[in-house]
Amino acid sequence: MAVPTLFHSHLYEQHDQAYCSQFANIEQAAASQGEVLIGAPGSIIEHKRAGAIYYARQYMGPDGNKLEENLGGPSGDEAVEARVERVRERIESTKSLITRIRALAKLGFQLADNKTFATMGVLSNHGLFQAGAVLIGSHAYAVLLNSLGIKAVSYETEDIDIARGHFLALGNVPEGGLLEILKETGINFVEVPPMARGMPSTSFKQARATRFHVYLLVPSSDDSFPVIAVPELNAHATGLPYLAYLLGESQMATLISRHGAVSVRVPTPGRFAIHKLLVSRLRTNMLIKSQKDVHQACVLLAAMGEHRSGDIEDACAALPKSSRQVVRRVLPEVRKLMEQRHEGALSELEASLA
Repeated sequence: MAVPTLFHSHLYEQHDQAYCSQFANIEQAAASQGEVLIGAPGSIIEHKRAGAIYYARQYMGPDGNKLEENLGGPSGDEAVEARVERVRERIESTKSLITRIRALAKLGFQLADNKTFATMGVLSNHGLFQAGAVLIGSHAYAVLLNSLGIKAVSYETEDIDIARGHFLALGNVPEGGLLEILKETGINFVEVPPMARGMPSTSFKQARATRFHVYLLVPSSDDSFPVIAVPELNAHATGLPYLAYLLGESQMATLISRHGAVSVRVPTPGRFAIHKLLVSRLRTNMLIKSQKDVHQACVLLAAMGEHRSGDIEDACAALPKSSRQVVRRVLPEVRKLMEQRHEGALSELEASLA
């Protein structure tokens, strides 16, 4: 499988400014929506029990199964009626949001699948991104493409990578920790058995035969991959080399899907790109993944070099000296993708690593 190198002779194309403005409006709506509705918006239904009316939100879950969220009752209770009205307003605003998202999807904006959106939704509702947790990996790459206002070849993945660089000050974490939070999606998550007997699990998957996984990651202090406790989530994570650099600078951005939009924390595009070049050297025995890392890095580097002056220089300046030589070793592959098409960005990268 060859990694695509061209997008109409360049690594990316810019979206029209009008479409970027539409996306910015969606970002504002996502940031101000409060609690994220999980699944499709659905509708309010009524159940009669013992002569009284009780409310529920009926909706399609991320797996396409019909679910209900109990909203309480009986009707006429002021607190219940207020709660139902708030949910009804969120349903209508989310439906409006989805209409706008569908229009942008036709123009090449990146959409997450429904299960990923639900997972991001419950993590957001529990305050993980606000506390500092960071979405990384290919889903973060798609978010960054939209944020930069560019379209490029994307990579489908069923892996969600959540990184935590420091203790997360969270409130109302359920006793079951991260696993219980993930189950609020309506997806039956289970712990993935560890590779070594007696070690705790560091990832979760949907029960049954599926490749849908959620990985919890933390920085490693060296080149090893230790298992590290994350007590505030009642979970364990895998330590990754170079991850501290990636998490050193992050930003809030917006993930969109056919079920809605959610604000998530992602690395800055400069850190993401340079980190991709770093980790490509960790995957020298995994050629396709290594090529994917370099390609994603080059797309972002090209866009930054041509539209965000100084971002590449800043990302390289933050690199530890020990990592600079690692990135330099990737430059021949970078040149193959960027020379003659994105010379300015390539020159900025080479000068920043000199």
